[in-house]
Amino acid sequence: MNRQLAPLAANDIEADAFKTVMRNVAGAVSIVTAAHGGARAGLTATSLTALSAEPPTVIVCVNKSASAWPTIEVSRHFAINVLAARHRSIADRFAGRGGFKGEARFEEGRWGRLVTGAPTLDGALAVLDCETEEALERHSHTILIGRIKAIRHAQDEGALLYWRGVYGQLDDELQAGAGI
Repeated sequence: MNRQLAPLAANDIEADAFKTVMRNVAGAVSIVTAAHGGARAGLTATSLTALSAEPPTVIVCVNKSASAWPTIEVSRHFAINVLAARHRSIADRFAGRGGFKGEARFEEGRWGRLVTGAPTLDGALAVLDCETEEALERHSHTILIGRIKAIRHAQDEGALLYWRGVYGQLDDELQAGAGI
């Protein structure tokens, strides 16, 4: 049974309730990476959106307590690697599952670079290589506006999605049935 709950005033919304509601928003899974001073860092993210096509810019939100944040912050560049469904284990690795940290996160997959020097995943559905145009600190996160310096579209296969705490995939079969 799907029952509606009474709306809560902004002051009454608790973090756990907000997180529960936001788990209903499906998102593409990406790995945000950066490199600085010979060190590579990265994290799993679902908070990616296009900002503008002219000039090409995107927005990604990064938790300031993430272990990768200091490297992303000082490097002033980052890459967004949009994952295919076959990259679930890489998504887990960069989310810190299994205890992977720092350079150990890059031990799975083949990694290269485009223009900015940020690590890029060979075989990702898409790669957006960005220079940090602006970083806006809001609450627990930094909103990064990235000016795209290079792009790569490598694969034509199902996308990895995250919804209600689990991974799923969007593929051609589902797309063909949608009639969009």
